[in-house]
Amino acid sequence: MAKSDRLATIPPANSRLLRDVVGLTLIIAAGAAGYWLFPDNLALLTRVIAAALLVLSLDLIVGYCGVASLGQAALYGAGAYAAGIACVNGITEPMTLIAIGAVAGAAAGLVMGTIMLRAHGLAQLVLSIAIVQLFHEAANKASAYTGGSDGLAGFSPSPLFGTFAFDLWGRTAYLFGLALLVAVFVALKFVVSSPFGMLCRGIKEDPVRIRAMGAFVFPVLLKMFVISGAVAGMGGALAALSTQVVGLDSVSFELSANSLVMLVLGGLGSLYGALVGTVIFMGFEHIVSAINPFHWMTMVGALLIAVVLVAPGGLGGVLDKVFLARHGARGGQP
Repeated sequence: MAKSDRLATIPPANSRLLRDVVGLTLIIAAGAAGYWLFPDNLALLTRVIAAALLVLSLDLIVGYCGVASLGQAALYGAGAYAAGIACVNGITEPMTLIAIGAVAGAAAGLVMGTIMLRAHGLAQLVLSIAIVQLFHEAANKASAYTGGSDGLAGFSPSPLFGTFAFDLWGRTAYLFGLALLVAVFVALKFVVSSPFGMLCRGIKEDPVRIRAMGAFVFPVLLKMFVISGAVAGMGGALAALSTQVVGLDSVSFELSANSLVMLVLGGLGSLYGALVGTVIFMGFEHIVSAINPFHWMTMVGALLIAVVLVAPGGLGGVLDKVFLARHGARGGQP
């Protein structure tokens, strides 16, 4: 492709800024609408927010770095268990528990990245499955700390800022989760738009050329694994705070697979796509499973096949193209 053609595919900086402002406004507006329109389903919406953080973390390594992974739940579960265990042992301040979850997720990401990045392609995928299974078995065996198959329960976070208690209706947990999601999303937009984020995209496209330019691929990808782990850990900690129980399902292969499905549904390499895919998948799952609790996965599979055939770039990519087309740009940077 000629240089002029490549430049033509990049939207102007003011268009990207407008898109981000509109996107962030829509996220906040959707969150506020959920609070007022579905007051009896705030627990479910909080679970959606926690899952969105997990899918965002997965997008960082799969969508932006091109690292195949089916073990992201290991990082999510590390944050959930770390926050739960800390709360059981007397650390009950919610912000501190989220920070503990982020640190635990980042540490798990460091370990996972160090192992996975030694391989490539299919071998990476197999390693990620092995890692999440090992995390699952470790959580099951360490029942003295994690509760094993019974789950970790009997903990309760203290009121947020000493005022807002985590009530039975989930109002505090939902608003806290929404604020956390917005803050993390803004931070990740800066990360993926930074020179570091551009380098990660370059590694995804052509790692050989990046090495020839003098960059070290392994440390760059490992840093993104740590960031991804911190985001997933915060999602796990939020889930632990909102439900006040941590089970083995938070570190299961099924959760990892579902998060990848959500990402593909929304679109790889797009933070907006990660959010769109999470909301659509979990909303569709909630509605369809209530209608047909035995065969709802069949309908979810049909939805995924339809999206992949009609919109290979995901639903988020379709929305992105529509926005750019309306503002006089073709294509765009996620």
